Amino acid sequence: MSGEQDKPAIRIRKMAPEDLDQVIEIDQLSFSQPWPANSFQFEMYNNPVARLWVAEKIPETTPARIIGMMVIWMVIDEAHIGTIAVHPDYRRLGIGSMLFRHGLTHLQAEGAKLVYLEVRRTNFCAQELYRRLGFCMFDERKGYYQDNGEDALIFILDHLQTRNFS
Repeated sequence: MSGEQDKPAIRIRKMAPEDLDQVIEIDQLSFSQPWPANSFQFEMYNNPVARLWVAEKIPETTPARIIGMMVIWMVIDEAHIGTIAVHPDYRRLGIGSMLFRHGLTHLQAEGAKLVYLEVRRTNFCAQELYRRLGFCMFDERKGYYQDNGEDALIFILDHLQTRNFS
């Protein structure tokens, strides 16, 4: 898919139990180290600091389809992006940015002052998105990713309350 004419109608909403199969599929298609399936269930049902969002494609006639997901942990006034991914068929259409902006707006409303995340050193597309949203590289974690020993870059977005994500 490419081009503005192919951009689907999207609704961002809280993740629901019926979304889990599609969320797990997106995670498995997106990462060499996907989360165990029960991790999403834990975040949804047992982690009070978790905020879970999905991007849902709104079709005209068939059931809606989950095409993106995001997990954020909010602790006091700091947020950590646990994971974010868009289904491979829908990448480079602005859906990740839309999902991220939605999550950041909600974090602002909850009083977050700072957001951080880890990203693979070689994931240039994700780094580009984070920079467009105002994140800056803050530090790195050597050998963070267990599958290949790749370093993680830590990106941070501070002064969240002064930013506009609309």
